[in-house]
Amino acid sequence: MPDPASSAPVWRHPAFRDGAREMTGIALGLGAWGLVTGVAMVKTGLGIPLSVLMSLIVFAGSAQLASLPLIVSGAPIWVVWATAACVNLRFVIFSASWRPYLAELSLRQRMMYGYFTADLNYVMFMRRYPEPRPHPDQGPYFWGGVSVNWVTWQLMSMLGIALADRIPTEWGLGFAGTLALLGLTGSLLSDRATWIAAAVAGCAAVAAFALPFKLNIVVAIAAAVAIGILMDHFSPAPAPAVKLEKQP
Repeated sequence: MPDPASSAPVWRHPAFRDGAREMTGIALGLGAWGLVTGVAMVKTGLGIPLSVLMSLIVFAGSAQLASLPLIVSGAPIWVVWATAACVNLRFVIFSASWRPYLAELSLRQRMMYGYFTADLNYVMFMRRYPEPRPHPDQGPYFWGGVSVNWVTWQLMSMLGIALADRIPTEWGLGFAGTLALLGLTGSLLSDRATWIAAAVAGCAAVAAFALPFKLNIVVAIAAAVAIGILMDHFSPAPAPAVKLEKQP
């Protein structure tokens, strides 16, 4: 998978191996979630061809699983689109955070980054590059991580699609998928702000559970985004570093 920011083979860069190695450690949870998503697409009546197409084009497990019940129940298309958009609102925050890193790239290159970006790739990237500025090895590191993430997801999703008709519904794959998602979510709760946003989202989802078309998911996401924006707006700015001059 070539790095759009470099003409050299990206897989030969040491940072590419670092990104791939770090993502390999959490690939098991990603694979489980991809398997459950693949099975769910077929079980809900989407069919194998459309399931394969959705996995390759959409590449957003949470949005896929949130949209499937709405499609099956015959919900209005605006509800399906609104739900998928709300589920993916977090990528707007990711995009804003990555602006200092990727602003110099072309629109085509930024779109490639956007398609392959996933939650844990974002987390790993920000841990490695906390300073908001371009880094010479950020491209190879990013592509190393997403290569493992994308390949793992697609392989397991395709496996779920292929085996969906042979897997009994009684196996409770929905519950297994929930556990996998909880495991991935737990890895994202790294500070006080994310814990508060997660707690608010959970409370909002339960409070709005009676809404039709699973709109409680939309309410929960909107509440989490709102509280995150408020905390970011009212949090005190870090004090500027004071540079001490050396005395002669």
